[in-house]
Order: sequence, then C-alpha cells, then structure tokens
Amino acid sequence: MRSEQDHYEVLRIAPSASATEIKEAYRKLAFRYHPDRNKAGQAASKKMKEINEAYAILSDPIKRREYDIPRGYRGRVPKFEKGSKVKVSSSSASPYRDRIGVVDKAPVKDTFRFWYTVRFASKGLPAGSRFAEEELEEVED
Repeated sequence: MRSEQDHYEVLRIAPSASATEIKEAYRKLAFRYHPDRNKAGQAASKKMKEINEAYAILSDPIKRREYDIPRGYRGRVPKFEKGSKVKVSSSSASPYRDRIGVVDKAPVKDTFRFWYTVRFASKGLPAGSRFAEEELEEVED
C-alpha cells in the first residue's frame, strides 16, 4: 500500500524532526489509533497502516533521505559542523563504534550525503577516520 499523503503530516511532525521526535510522535499516535483500543475497526486500522508506513520510512535514515530529497525536504545542510562532538553509532561497522570524537574538518558533500572527518583521542595520540552522516550521532555537552 503506497500512500500519497505526506509522511510528516501523518506523524504530525516537521520535516526537520529528529529521530527522537519521530519515535515519540509514532508512539503517541500508535497508542491512540491502535485497532485494539478502537472498536470502530476500519477507520482506526487504516489510520494505523498509514502511521506504520510513515514511521517505517522516516525512522530509517537511508529511506528517509530517499523520501526527502525528491520532495525538497532535505535542505542539503550539514548535520554537524567543524568542532562538533559526535558519537559513532552502534549500528556502524567501524572499529570506532560507540566512541566519542570531534569533527575535525568541514564536511564534504557528495550526491546523497555529507562525509565527516572525526578525530579521536587514542592513548594520547590523535586518530581519525571518515564517516558518513548517518553513521554519526550528536553528543549533548
């Protein structure tokens, strides 16, 4: 089932919403429209399918980017700037997984994403590696 409705409208969030905001919006709407809570059936079931489809697209960074770019939602602005503290995501296959580092240089843009050089402190010696935007998470100071 392919919905023509905007996934951001379905979840009632802005296109700039973070992954946490997407998850919160999904949980709130899923609780409200779940068919087991709504004995009306058909309308709640249809709404729940739309919510699930929107969440499936927007919660996956790659699918979300593919959804956003043709619609003009992705303003092609880097997610992190030079000097930002970042963490390599747990899903990354990098040996630096779950380590915190600092973006060392301005990001480099290709057709689909930004690439960042991240510097890590390793036994007193600087170490660095290159990461795609979706492999990094923001670290709160």
